[in-house]
Amino acid sequence: MGSVVALIAILMVLLSGLSVGLVNDGVSGLKKVPVTSFAFQQDVAKDSAFSRSVVSSEAVEAWADRPGVEDAAPFGNTLVNARADNGTEVDLALFGVETDSFLAPSPATGAPLGDEADGIVISETAADEGIALGDVVRIEPTGTALTVVGILDGQHTYGHVDVAYVPLTTWQEVRAGVRTGDPVPAHVHDEFTAVAVRAADGDDVDLAAGDEAASTTSMTLEESFGASPGYTAETSTLQLIQVFLYAISALVVGAFFTVLVIQRRQEIAVMRAMGASTGYLLRDSLLQSLILLIVSAGVGVGIGLAGGAALASTPMPFALEAGPIAAATALLIALGVVGAAVAVVRVTRVDPLTALGGNR
Repeated sequence: MGSVVALIAILMVLLSGLSVGLVNDGVSGLKKVPVTSFAFQQDVAKDSAFSRSVVSSEAVEAWADRPGVEDAAPFGNTLVNARADNGTEVDLALFGVETDSFLAPSPATGAPLGDEADGIVISETAADEGIALGDVVRIEPTGTALTVVGILDGQHTYGHVDVAYVPLTTWQEVRAGVRTGDPVPAHVHDEFTAVAVRAADGDDVDLAAGDEAASTTSMTLEESFGASPGYTAETSTLQLIQVFLYAISALVVGAFFTVLVIQRRQEIAVMRAMGASTGYLLRDSLLQSLILLIVSAGVGVGIGLAGGAALASTPMPFALEAGPIAAATALLIALGVVGAAVAVVRVTRVDPLTALGGNR
């Protein structure tokens, strides 16, 4: 029984690590953007807002004047293919920001984005692919050449693609497919993906009123995760698997304790005949169940953490976090106790005459 509970705990830890890893790989770049909400194009599809939304500078001005808004700035987002001069090919999620805005990143090494249009700040995970400071990265198919001026610390990914920051004007030209030296249509430099909004400390921004004034559709930072490619499908699938795992764990534990109660039927009957109350027998059975669950789950979590640490060093999107694992372990034990409680109810139906041979 303990081995089965431990195996379930191992699977729970691995699923938790995979779930956290997929979330980080999908939206870690968005998580690190210092905003409280994004204002997208009016009536845009919320599950694909980052790829379909187009707003103008008028929306930025409207949001900047809203009560409770500390900062509002244009934000661009698009996925591109790139090739470094050393031959390294990499997919990038280009974040276009104004270099003097609150969105401009602070790299761990190198310099921040400056006034030069050909600068790019890449994530550490992109640097791990073989791109270094000073390398020239060419965006395909426009051929736009960008020089790596800075590298961010830690993981910055969007839709399982490494994030790179570029000046907003550069992003706008890349998105429009403007090649170097070609004339730039006037509308190109007035279009971007969304308005990045940062609320003042302690203030709540009325997003509905702001959308009405700016003709936009707003989502909080957490809500915007659903607009990342594949985020909703991946997280909902893993959540469904976890729900079934918890349900199965309750059923399995309940079935095992049902068998245990049946096997102890004679012993329980003797204790009933000796005067043991039903409450005492129920507490005794539940306490045994709880001890078994805690010890077995602890062993399983320990093995799962050891296996997860090995997986975390592989390219697999896997990350261990104490909070989700602790919550999942507590839920596993709680559901196991529920299953055990349903099973030990049979204790109340054990007849003391069984101990005296009254059933023969």
